[in-house]
Amino acid sequence: MEHVREETPGRAPATGGATPGPSGIGEQGREWALWRALDTRLPTHAGSGGRTKWNRTRNRLPKTHTLDALCAGTTDTVTATVSAVLVAACTGRGTHARTRCGKHGFPRLYMPRTKAFHGFATGDLVRAVVPTGKNAGTHTGRVAVRSNGKFNVTTDRGAVQGIHHRHVRRLQRGDGYGYTTGKEGAASSPV
Repeated sequence: MEHVREETPGRAPATGGATPGPSGIGEQGREWALWRALDTRLPTHAGSGGRTKWNRTRNRLPKTHTLDALCAGTTDTVTATVSAVLVAACTGRGTHARTRCGKHGFPRLYMPRTKAFHGFATGDLVRAVVPTGKNAGTHTGRVAVRSNGKFNVTTDRGAVQGIHHRHVRRLQRGDGYGYTTGKEGAASSPV
């Protein structure tokens, strides 16, 4: 005898997760319901993607994330744009595992018990002022620490290896993100 399981109306099938509606209609309905609930208590404004594109093409701006955010909603004219933007990339905070495994699953090497050495941790934003030697100069970027006190600093020009911890000063403690600056698409001729 074959067992037939009856599905309850309004619930997802037992074999899979929730099934999305056609073209994300359910999600769009939730967004509008949230907007209506907020609009009853706070003064809110909602704009469409078509309005953003119309503002962007009317002001002769290229399509980028930051310029789209500038053109969202009711915008008359855009008189000035930025040339550089802050780009944040997720880098993580390391791993809790104390071993690295080889291809057969056996421990290949043992990681140190602490993540910080000489007051610095991998991911900190630092400035290293090296007075002499092959790496002489000022290097600003993300640090990778070693237990022997010789650190690597990754700058926008590449990695600089073997900088002693005495020459390094922390600018910002690592928060799991890497920050750089990038060029923004320039306007052809702002109106």
